[in-house]
Amino acid sequence: MQSLAKQVLQRATELPEGTPLVAKELLHLGNRAAVDQVLSRLVRRGTLLRVSRGIYVLPVESIFGTRAPSAVKMVEGLANQRGETIVSHGAAATNALGLTTQVPMRAIYLTSGPNRRLKLGAQTVEFRHAPNWQLIFPGRAAGEVVRALAWLGQEKAAEAVRQLRAKLPLAKLKEAASARSRLPTWMAQEISGLMAHA
Repeated sequence: MQSLAKQVLQRATELPEGTPLVAKELLHLGNRAAVDQVLSRLVRRGTLLRVSRGIYVLPVESIFGTRAPSAVKMVEGLANQRGETIVSHGAAATNALGLTTQVPMRAIYLTSGPNRRLKLGAQTVEFRHAPNWQLIFPGRAAGEVVRALAWLGQEKAAEAVRQLRAKLPLAKLKEAASARSRLPTWMAQEISGLMAHA
């Protein structure tokens, strides 16, 4: 019979990089107190990283040593595991669309779940609860348009829309415009401008 620690590590190594490991998923291996104790011991040994209360992740081994998994992989794993919608913050969306050259210094994501912070080595990843309209079209340019405009605000939206008309293909503009009924009035008006000269 394998030790509980070995079973927990085996489970962790079977998961894709960055997939969170939580005690509740390991209760088939032992009782909660034993699982918690093993997880704590593995963190003290450096075999697992504790990214938040009750959330652990396996570090990535490379020729340069061990490192925390990438924030993007951790976010994907968390979204899949928890069934949350998690999307990039408006500042990152603005950069991805080429509306600014500023690269966000902090890793911030919008989520349908609760506000929280995860510690990935030296990096802190912040999750901010957002209204449903800011989470539409996850992983698609149309969603990035909505999040970028929300972050830029009403004052800068008209200029951003002019730039987006020149940058994005018509199909992506139409997809963003299709969400008008779910958006705040000022944004629905600005997004209508995407189609003005299409």
